[in-house]
Amino acid sequence: MVGRPEAEIALDEAMLLVAAQSRVDIDLPGALATLDELAAACPGPTLDHLVRHLFVDRGYAGNRDDYYDPRNSYLDEVLVRRLGIPISLAVLTMVVGRRLGVATDGVAMPGHFLVRDRVDRGVFVDPFSAGAMLDVAGCAALFRRLHGPDVAFDERFLEPVGPRVILQRVLANLTAIHRTSGDRGALVGVLRLAVTLPGAADEQRRELAAALAATGQFATAAEQLEAVAAGGSGDRSAADLAAATRFRARLN
Repeated sequence: MVGRPEAEIALDEAMLLVAAQSRVDIDLPGALATLDELAAACPGPTLDHLVRHLFVDRGYAGNRDDYYDPRNSYLDEVLVRRLGIPISLAVLTMVVGRRLGVATDGVAMPGHFLVRDRVDRGVFVDPFSAGAMLDVAGCAALFRRLHGPDVAFDERFLEPVGPRVILQRVLANLTAIHRTSGDRGALVGVLRLAVTLPGAADEQRRELAAALAATGQFATAAEQLEAVAAGGSGDRSAADLAAATRFRARLN
């Protein structure tokens, strides 16, 4: 999916594949059908209708009580529980809107994901706050509430981003959650996805190798480090190869 050209990445399907790494019984066709039903039940093909339909009539909301529950990042769980975090609720808005012909983009503002109207580029939606409509000044005020009044706001924070950046941010959120909780198996699953994204950082592969080794998968961990070393040079590459050798020694 992520190897396709950016315009051909189906964000709803990609998000459901992220959810699928956490469990084998996910109902992908059922989740896609729910998105179809949400769009079909919307009273009109406008951004105002879409926002009211999702966040008033259907009651989708930000999970302020348990923000770091990983289910908030899984689109199928968001659909069922009607709870999410800014980025997952933004994706919900975007993919239902696409079915209606309501053109929107994701906005990766630092600390809080938003949705931007593609027609009136001065209109933004905060799905985490019951679909509140914002202008640029409202976005700046939200940014300062999050980061403090002395942190400079830059309107470039409001530029649209594509599906790969959205998926990268979702996976980064899940990586942080599982790293903090100590769930090594879940961390391995998320990092496996993260390193498939074009441009994945070497540090992600190193973290994946460490997580694999922590779960006893020494050969696979060594393969990850050897792949990183093959693309590098100097002391860092030598260190990666040495670590891979140590992992392979654990197999004897």
